This record gives sequence, structure tokens and C-alpha cells, in this order.
Amino acid sequence: MASSSSFPAPGSRSRKPLGKMADWLRQALSKKPKEMPVSQESTSSDAPQTRSQDSSPPPGLSLATSVVSPDLPPAHEAASSSSSSSGRWSRDYDVCVCHSEEDLAAAQELVAYLEDSSVGLRCFLQLRDAAPGGAIVSELCRALDSSHCRVLLITPGFLRDPWCRYQMLQALSQAPGAEGRIIPLLAGLARAAYPAELRFMYFVDGQGPERGFRQVKEAVLRYLQTLR
Repeated sequence: MASSSSFPAPGSRSRKPLGKMADWLRQALSKKPKEMPVSQESTSSDAPQTRSQDSSPPPGLSLATSVVSPDLPPAHEAASSSSSSSGRWSRDYDVCVCHSEEDLAAAQELVAYLEDSSVGLRCFLQLRDAAPGGAIVSELCRALDSSHCRVLLITPGFLRDPWCRYQMLQALSQAPGAEGRIIPLLAGLARAAYPAELRFMYFVDGQGPERGFRQVKEAVLRYLQTLR
């Protein structure tokens, strides 16, 4: 039988463990509870939207990307302005009509036909469009440079006029392979009188229907189609 001395008496049991537990409990109660993390989704959905539309963009986003400048033109206007510097509108005229002085009436009829068409071709007529007081050579070269196509109204008067020959040779030097830019219109001449410099080019017969004016217009339009 065990001795009674091995068990402490009830009144003699140590109170140290109870004191430690009470101290731990007081410390636990005195501490503030930790804040629970709040997700970004709940913050964005519950928080009121206080930022105004006129406020500055957040860091990392430039003003140019967040605000559309009122000075910029619409997309279709920008496209039209960019295209105006190329293609058909890169030159002042669609057609330069080269003719002699004695063929002025026929040249005027041709220009009226081309300008009155539904397309409204822009024509250069020397007597009408050359700068008054300008040098003849300079004006002839300017007319060729500022036109897409050159119509050579080849008549007996054209072959006799030195300035017409100068224009013909100048046009050939600028477009030696033709490429549809030089359109000879033969009128009042036999085929044997066709200039030797143009023998590698087809010409429009001015004795045909509408004196070849319709064929000239179609040739100009074909070339303009290649500029798009």
C-alpha cells in the first residue's frame, strides 16, 4: 500500500500553474484582433466611385493615351489628307494638251470634251493656263512636269512648229517607255507622216468616231487607274 506521503495534501498544492494561465489569458485579451485582408474585387465593387472624369490619369498612363485630342481630325479625314499627297492629286493636271497655234480650236474642243466628262479631267491648255510673262521654255516644261498624261495633237501644223517638237522630245525624255503617259492623236495626216520618234507607240486615229476624243479620255482614265 502506497504511503500517504507520496501525495501532497489538498491544501498544500502549488498555485503557480494557475497564475501563469491567468497571465496568458489577460495578455491574449489585451491584444487587438488582426485585420482581415480585403480583396481587390470587393474594394472595387463596394467602394464609391469618387474619381471624376477630368482627373489626371493614373501613374504609368500618359495623357495622350487617355484623352483624345480635339485637334486631331477624324480617321476618314486623315486618310483623305494623306492620300491627297499621292496618286492622281500629286500633280496639278491630269492631261497636258500639246498643240500648235493653228490647231488651237481643235485643242480647245478636246479640252472641253475631257473637262465636261463625268470624271472632270483637269487639263492644261497653254493659251489658257500658262503664266503671263513666263518664258516659253519654262512654261512648256512646267506644263509637262505638272501633268500625268500628255496628249500630242499631231497635225501638219504640229510637225512644222518647233515648240511642239520640243514638247514631244521633252515628254519622251521624261517617259521614254511611254507607260501610257504619252497619247498621240493623229489628225489630218497620213500614217506615213507619223513622227519617227513615236513609231513604238500606238496612236489614236483622229478620223474615227468623235475624232478620237473618247479614246483619248479612256486612255487617260486607264493611266489614272494605275496611280491608286
